[in-house]
Amino acid sequence: MSFTQRTIDCGAPRLEHVNQQITVNGWAHKVRDLGGVIFIDVRDRTGLLQVVFPENADVEIKSETCLSLTGTLRARDEKNRNPNMSTGDVELAVESWEILNPASVLPFPVSDENEMAKVNEELRVKHRYVDLRRPKMYRKLAIRAALTSKIRAYLDARDFLEIETPIITRSTPEGARDYLVPYRLSPGKFYALPQSPQQYKQLLMVAGIERYYQIAKCFRDEAQRSDRQPEFTQLDLEMSFVTQEDILELISGMTMSVVNDVIDQFSLDKEKVTSIARLTYDESMRIYGSDKPDLRFDRQLFDAGEIVKDSEFGVFKNTIAAGNFVRGIVYPGGAELTRKQITELEDIAKEYGAKGLANFAIIDPSDEAEGSRLTSSGVRVKGGIQKFLSDEEVDQLLALSGAGVGDLLLFVADTWTVSCEALSRLRNEIGTRCGLRDKSKLAFAFVLDFPLVDWNEEEQRWDPTHHPFTSPKVEDLEFLESDPGRVRADCYDMVCNGVEMASGSIRIHQADVQSRIFSLIGVDEEQQKTRFGHILEAFSYGAPPHGGIAPGIDRMVMFLTDDENIREVIAFPKIGNGYDPMMDAPAEVDEAQWKDMGLQPMPKQPQA
Repeated sequence: MSFTQRTIDCGAPRLEHVNQQITVNGWAHKVRDLGGVIFIDVRDRTGLLQVVFPENADVEIKSETCLSLTGTLRARDEKNRNPNMSTGDVELAVESWEILNPASVLPFPVSDENEMAKVNEELRVKHRYVDLRRPKMYRKLAIRAALTSKIRAYLDARDFLEIETPIITRSTPEGARDYLVPYRLSPGKFYALPQSPQQYKQLLMVAGIERYYQIAKCFRDEAQRSDRQPEFTQLDLEMSFVTQEDILELISGMTMSVVNDVIDQFSLDKEKVTSIARLTYDESMRIYGSDKPDLRFDRQLFDAGEIVKDSEFGVFKNTIAAGNFVRGIVYPGGAELTRKQITELEDIAKEYGAKGLANFAIIDPSDEAEGSRLTSSGVRVKGGIQKFLSDEEVDQLLALSGAGVGDLLLFVADTWTVSCEALSRLRNEIGTRCGLRDKSKLAFAFVLDFPLVDWNEEEQRWDPTHHPFTSPKVEDLEFLESDPGRVRADCYDMVCNGVEMASGSIRIHQADVQSRIFSLIGVDEEQQKTRFGHILEAFSYGAPPHGGIAPGIDRMVMFLTDDENIREVIAFPKIGNGYDPMMDAPAEVDEAQWKDMGLQPMPKQPQA
C-alpha cells in the first residue's frame, strides 16, 4: 500500500522545528478524548510526540493503531509543557491522517508500565511482538545492540577475526544435555546443537588464526533458571601464544571500555568500572563461601573451629571432632531480629543443606534483657547458644568475626561444602535485607586457579570442574593420576554482583596431555578415538599454546539494565521448561517427517 512516509522521527521535534509541516509514522501510544478534542501520544522507536486532532474530528483510533500523521508543529502553552518528554515543548496540529492498520483489543496495556508489572509473563511472551513495543523493552534491546557493537569494535581494533562456526555438529560432553538433530540420510545418527564452539575455536588456533571471536549462539538442554535459557548468546574468544595474564588483561580492558561506554551512551544509573578484583578459588570459598561472590559488600565468613573445638555446645564439639567445620557470618544490626525472622534465615540455611543455624546476639551492656548475660569482659550476649559458650569463647568469637553491639552471629556446623553453600546464601540474603547490594555498582572480579576436576560421589568418578579441554597447571601435572583432587587448572571465571559472567582457561594443546585428561574422567582409549580423534590428531600437527574466555552477552545486559531474569533482555525468550508460547514450540511433527528421519513417534499419552 502507499502511504505518506515520515519526514521526521517522533522523538526528534523541538522548538526550532515550530511552524514546519511534518509527517510522522508510528503507533497510538495513549489516546485521550478531552471533550471533542483528541490528543494522542504517537510513538516510534525514537520516542513520543503529542499530536492534536482538529476539534470534533471524525476519527476513532484505539491504542496501538498504526498511523501516518501530517500537520504543522507548534509550541505548547507554557502551562502545558511536559518536562518528562524530550518533545514536551511542542505538539503536532494534525491536518491529515491515515490509519495504516487498526489495532484489535490489546492483550495487555502497553502504555501503562505500572499495570504491565502485574501482567503474567507467559502472556507477555506469547504476544512478545506487542510487549517489545514498550519503550522500556526497546531500550533494553538498544543497550544490547550497543554492547555487542562496542565489543566488535574493541576486538576488531586488536586484530581479531570474527569467524562463524557450525550450528549443527557432533554431540560432545560439556556438562549439560545436548539438543539432538536427527540425520535424515542415515537413520539413527544425530547432529547436536553446540553447547559452545569450544572444539571449533581450538581448531581455529591449530589453523593459525591466532585471534578469533564470535557472538555465538549456544544451546543447552538443562533446567531453567532466572539466569539461564535453552539458547543463549556469548562472546566466544580465543587467542594463541598467550598466557593466562594476557587473556585477563584483554578481557579487563574490554569489559571496562565497553561497559563504561554503554553507561555513558544511555545515561545509566551506574558507577563507572575502574578495576576488576582478583581472588583465587580457595580464597573465594574461604572468605565468601562461593566461587561467584557479590563484592558490592565486604561481609566475610569466619572459621570458628579452633575456638569452639572443646565447646560445651555439643553440636560444635562433635562437628569438629568428625573433621568438619564450624563457620559463621555476622548479621549487622541483627540483634533486633524477631524469632520469626531468625527462623526464616534458618530455613534458608536448611534449604542449602545445613542441619540448623546456631546464633547469638550482642546487645548493649546496660540492657538487662531477659535471658542475656554480661561476660567478664563487659560484653552482653543474648539468645541462641550463648549459654553454652564460655566468656573466653565469646570474646574470641567477637575478635575473630569483628562483631559489635547490635550484631547477630550466625553459625553453620557441617561439611566444608555445606557450610560454604549455606553461608554464602545467607551472606547474599543479609546483603539484600541490609541494603548492601547497591544496584548502582558493578563489582567485577576474576576467580582464578580452580580445581581441575571434582569427585562425583554418585557416579564414583572424576568430572571436569569446567570442561575436559582445560589445561592443568604445569607444576601440578605430576599429580594427575596419583592425586587428581590436588591438581589446579589454568582456569578463570569472571563474576559480577554474585553472578558468573564469563568462564575461560588456557587450553590443552598437547595430544598426550589431552589423552591423560580423557582417561582420568573415564573416557577410554576407544572412545577417545571415536569421539575426539579429530582434535587429538589436530594437536599432533604443531598446535600452539592457546586460551580463551566466553562472557555471556545476555548476562552482561542484565547487569546494565538491573533485570533479575535473563528473559527480560532477550527478544524472543523461552519460558519454563523451554516452552515458547508465541510459536507453541516445541510441537509435534507429522508422520511423514517421522518417516523421513527413520524414527517412530512416541505413543500418545492418554489425557488426564
